[in-house]
Amino acid sequence: MPKSKVAVLKTKPETILQDIEQLMKLAEFESHLDKNSITILKDNISWHFPYLSSNTTPWQLEGVIIALKNAGFEKLVAVHNNTVVTNPFKGGKLNKLEPIYKKYGVEEKYNFIETDIRWIRYEPRHKMLALNKIYPDGIHIPEFFIGKNIVHLPTMKTHIYTTTTGAMKNAFGGLLNTRRHYTH
Repeated sequence: MPKSKVAVLKTKPETILQDIEQLMKLAEFESHLDKNSITILKDNISWHFPYLSSNTTPWQLEGVIIALKNAGFEKLVAVHNNTVVTNPFKGGKLNKLEPIYKKYGVEEKYNFIETDIRWIRYEPRHKMLALNKIYPDGIHIPEFFIGKNIVHLPTMKTHIYTTTTGAMKNAFGGLLNTRRHYTH
């Protein structure tokens, strides 16, 4: 697996959209994505209420969409997930993400609506340390994700459970179902 790359820029409201595009270029995003594949956008709504440090912001989402479209990634689809503490419909509206998707013609799918996303059983190639205990009936993943690019718009979570459970609690919300909440 290639090394991760971190890009940092000082920004201001007047240049935030251009700065996000510049950050993505500095991170060399084009070398990691296939322009011929659908690109899934996965925003992060930790709370459906607007807490700026807990949710993807509208300017972050818009900057990423602009950067992708300017680089020739035309097939964009947002995939939203349900959690035990958030409502993605309310979150998209209250966090002002819904108008950004509409503005750029990005289709929205919901991984908990069967007509949008079908879940299939995933057979791990190696022994699982914990997921097989959390998912005793098997690990299932969204079939729609297979063969697609995924651009995840993460947030910096700082609540107590994140510090004690780390990456497991922050498991990519679109990939695992609501049982991931029980990894605390």
